[in-house]
Parts: sequence; structure tokens; C-alpha cells
Amino acid sequence: MIFDRKNIDNDGLITFYKKLLLPRLVEERMLVLLRQGRISKWFSGIGQEAIAIGSTLALEADEYILPMHRNLGVFTSRDIPISRLMAQWQGKASGFTKGRDRSFHFGSQDYRIIGMISHLGPQMALADGIALASKLKGDKKVTLVFTGEGATSEGDFHEALNIAAVWDLPVIFLIENNGYALSTPTSEQYRCARLADKALGYGIEGRRIDGNNVLEVYYNINELARELREYPRPVLVECMTFRMRGHEEASGTKYVPQYLFDQWRLKDPVDCFEKFLLEEQVLRAEWVPYLRNEFTTLIDTEVEKAFKEPDITPHERTEVQNMYRLYNPANRTPSETVTNKRYIDAISDGLKQSMRKYGNLVIMGQDIAEYGGAFKITQGFAEEFGKDRVRNTPICESGIVGTALGLAINGYKALVEMQFADFVSCGFNQIVNNVAKTHYRWGQTADVVIRMPTGAGTGAGPFHSQSNEAWFTKTPGLKVVYPAFPDDAKGLLMSAIDDPNPVMYFEHKYLYRSTSGNVPDGDYYVEIGKARIVRAGTRASIITYGLGVHWAIEYADNHPDVSLEILDLRSLQPWDKEAVVSTVKKTSKVLILHEDTLTGGFGGEIAAYIAEHCFFDLDAPVMRCASLDTAVPMSKALEDQFLAKARLEEAMERLLKY
Repeated sequence: MIFDRKNIDNDGLITFYKKLLLPRLVEERMLVLLRQGRISKWFSGIGQEAIAIGSTLALEADEYILPMHRNLGVFTSRDIPISRLMAQWQGKASGFTKGRDRSFHFGSQDYRIIGMISHLGPQMALADGIALASKLKGDKKVTLVFTGEGATSEGDFHEALNIAAVWDLPVIFLIENNGYALSTPTSEQYRCARLADKALGYGIEGRRIDGNNVLEVYYNINELARELREYPRPVLVECMTFRMRGHEEASGTKYVPQYLFDQWRLKDPVDCFEKFLLEEQVLRAEWVPYLRNEFTTLIDTEVEKAFKEPDITPHERTEVQNMYRLYNPANRTPSETVTNKRYIDAISDGLKQSMRKYGNLVIMGQDIAEYGGAFKITQGFAEEFGKDRVRNTPICESGIVGTALGLAINGYKALVEMQFADFVSCGFNQIVNNVAKTHYRWGQTADVVIRMPTGAGTGAGPFHSQSNEAWFTKTPGLKVVYPAFPDDAKGLLMSAIDDPNPVMYFEHKYLYRSTSGNVPDGDYYVEIGKARIVRAGTRASIITYGLGVHWAIEYADNHPDVSLEILDLRSLQPWDKEAVVSTVKKTSKVLILHEDTLTGGFGGEIAAYIAEHCFFDLDAPVMRCASLDTAVPMSKALEDQFLAKARLEEAMERLLKY
């Protein structure tokens, strides 16, 4: 291995050596603890330290790095105390995730490090969002994100590189090619000769470098970082290295031929650099055991410090509360002047006023700029707010949701428009595993709103008509709202944007141009989690939301002799339990009505709660009226049969007979 010191002085070279040596010795200590049974799991980065050290030292201290689980050197090079890392690994209260997640699955704004989730690929889109925020601020910062050669097969890799290329984002995508994705060799992962060549497909630069040569890594990353700060663009860097231990210790290494270990042992990044320094007489032989002993003593002290910390005492209330960032909305008096608006115009109005109020709000979606979106809700926005803040996106829901989370990490508010709620399935992992859990895991605000044009009634068929709110109501960390009227559409949207927690905002397409009502002209907020009594009554209650509210009103209008109470939930997570209990106690008969399918629909949750908490207040079984347990058909006759409205008369007749 050839090291070119260039203009680095002796002290600088010694610094590189110390930075390399420390994580190696920490790892060796972890392996001893693993054999002793004092820790339960370890993902070793032995043999790959040069990549983490060289790239971290090449960046400025306030530039974000998104490492993976073999990049201990990133954390130690950013001077995170070993005791704090150990507390994280042991699930102690002083760890970054307070016992809620393992290993390097955490982030820290203090150190500008954003850790991975187990799904590997999603963090690359977060880097896009962080870099986009830096570019919008004009702060001339780069973002570095790690991935393994295995994760380059994921769609998240493609989406993140494509977004970064199209938007000229200052991101360094660094592939650690260590030869194996767990046990699968590269020959079974891809057919290209070099992963760096994939850059050509995105119109960006690609480099392959020796990942075991700490100076080569440092110079390449440092050179690229300097260029990208002045001329933002993404670059793909493939670092060739080898994993000297198993994927994790329990998996072993029997699947790896011995000759590979023999070859790569000669390229050990710590040993080779130490030999170079000794040959250059930068390092004296007698200093090596001294430095090792100094680090070993430090490591032992820090490790035992963490072990001595008490185990976490669980508090149920704390865990539940910490799923969300604490948010106390201000009491705001709505405008006294109102204008009659269609549902769709109320949404546009709320979004436009939020864009004016929050200069750091960025909206993203397919065709939302000059075209104005599939339903024209953002028409004219690009002209008023500019295309930096009203961003057309490639067709890549996962990448854009991840980018939104990255924006939130770097100080922005983000709103994503799904062209249709059905398409959210392509971004599902980012929403339920990344966005939803980020605050709970390490206290990071996930200030993201996802607009979901939803519902049937327009003959759009199985892929443009689903009511899929129940996919998200069961996911802790998300808030879910579903307005039925124009004023609520505006008020809930402005509240969702104001709220620092992630919110799924469902807007029914059928209501866009069919429903009108008076809407306050100024800023208007409806508290998330509060239901609304649409019509008071005494004989029975219909609990519903979305288009179901209008079906309930139509039924009540057609049966003026029946005193019906209609409760519009408006919010599904959190939902207004007090209002539900109140209407049950008042009428003693309840029908839960929603457009979603019966099985697994959100109505089942409401019914279960009523049965558990209001049993003695009921004069009849809790009944549900929902759509058929089929996909949404396209034919009008079939769609009418599918929708819950077709069975509302019969369901109410059965309820009222009790």
C-alpha cells in the first residue's frame, strides 16, 4: 500500500494514526465483552476503519454524515465519548435513544451525525433532504452518506441518486464495497464491473478508491467536498475494502474463502499505516505500546462507567408521550370574515397561507409546479413562491418522503403531495419506519406533512380510489386527519403544517368540487384530535368521517322523523374519545360509518373502544357500515355497490329496531 502524505505534517499524520487506532481498540474490547457475555451483539468494522476516519476528517465539523453500523470511526472521530456510545449499545438512559434502539440506529444534532435504520437504503434520501436544506440556505455545506454494496440493489439507492442528480445536491454517496452483503458475494449482487460506473446512468461523477488507504480516502473526499461546496452536485465514491469478521459476530465467516482473508490481512488499514509511519520515522516503535495502553485504559474506564449506570426503569406514560414531540398549539381567534369556498379551494388557501407564514416550508410532489398538481391545488404557487420551494419531483415516492425527513432534520418544514393516496405504498417504508419513529428513537423533530388525495366515487378503479387511512392509524408516531368540510380542510391543513409532528392529511377527491362552505379568510386552525358534532340528536348516533359524513347527512335529511346525532371525527390519530363516549351515553345506539373496507377499517377500533368502555350505556350492539372487502371497482354500478353508502339504509334500520 502506497501512502502519499503530500503536505500533511508529522503531527497531522500522528492524528490520523490515533483516529484509526482508537476504534480498532474499542472493537477489540467489544469482542472480548461479547465472549464474556456482557454484551449481546456486535457488528464489526475491523478492516474498514480507514473509510470512516478518512472521510470524517475530510469534512468540516458541522457537515452532516450519515454512517452505517460498521462506521464506529465516524463517531469516535467526531469525539463522541465512548461511555455515551457504550450506554447506547447497552440500552442505558444516557444513550442517544434511551434504550429504544440499538447500535448505531440514532442521530445527534450536536455531532451532525444521522444514523441508519435496519432497512439500509432509506438513509440515502435523508442525505438528499439535508443537502437540499443546505443548498436553500446557501451555507456551502456538503452531506456525506454511507451505504454498502448490497444496498445499491435497493430502489432507495436509485431514487436518492436520481433526485440528487436532478436537483444538483451536494451529496457524496459513499459505497463501502466489502465484498459481502451478509453472506452474499458481489458476484451474486450485481453484474457491472465497478459500482462507481453506475454514476454514469445518473449523469454524475463516479470514483473508485482504495478504502483501506486512509490518506487516499481523505484526499479524495476532501477534494470533492471543496468542489461541491462551491459547485453543488452529487458524486458517487466506491471504496474497496473487506470485512474481516462476520456480518455480525453470530453469523461467522465460514462462507468466505480463506485466501481472501489472507490477501486482505496484508492490507489491514491500521497495520499498514502504522508501518508507513514507522518507516517515515514519524512514529517511533516504542510509542506504539504506549499509545495502545493509553487508549486501552481510556476505553476500559469509559466502558465500565457505562456498565455502572442503572438499568432503565420503564414508565408507560413517558414512552407513550415520547412517540410525539410535545406540541401546544396557540389559541388563535379565526378571522371574522368568511368566504364561500369549494373544498379544493380551501385546501389551496390553507397551503398558500402556510407558505406565506413559514419561509422554511418546502412543498414537493409530481407536477406541482407550473402544472399545479394533478388536481390544480398548487396552481400559481411556483410563480409566487419560486421553484426552490415548490418542487416538481421525479416519480419516486420513497425518495421524496426521505428527502422530506432530511429537510426536517436540517431545519425545514416539508410537505409532500401524493398524486393519489394509493401511490403512497411506494413510500410506505419511509413513512412507517423512518418518519414515524424518528422522534421516539432519538428526539428529532419530523416536521413532515403528507397530503393524500383519497377515496372513491369517481370511477377511478382499484389504483386511484382506495381509502387507506387504516394503514397509518395503527402506526405510532403519525397523526392522521381526514376533513369532511371546506373549513375543516383549511383548518386541519394549517394545523398539520404548524404541528412539528408528522401528519397524514387525507383529502377526499370526490369532495374537491362537489362541496362548498364558508371558510375563514385569514389564518385558520382546527385542533387535531377534536371531533365535531355536525347534527345533534337523541335516538341514535352515526360516528363517521370524510365522505361518510355527507352520507350520514343525506340519510338524516331523508329521515326527518329520526333524531340522529352525527359525529364527524375529523382526526383519526389521535381521535376524540371523549366525544365518542359522550354521544354513546346520549343516544345509546351507535353506527360507525366509513368508506374503507369493513375488515381492518378504522371503525373496528372505535367499536372495540365503545364495547370496552361504554357497554352498560348501550341499548343495541355497536354496528359498523363499511365498504365491501374487495378492491375498488371502476364500473359505476360496481363502485356504487362497493361503497358503504349502499348498505347504510339497511344498517340503520337494523340498529333502530333494537
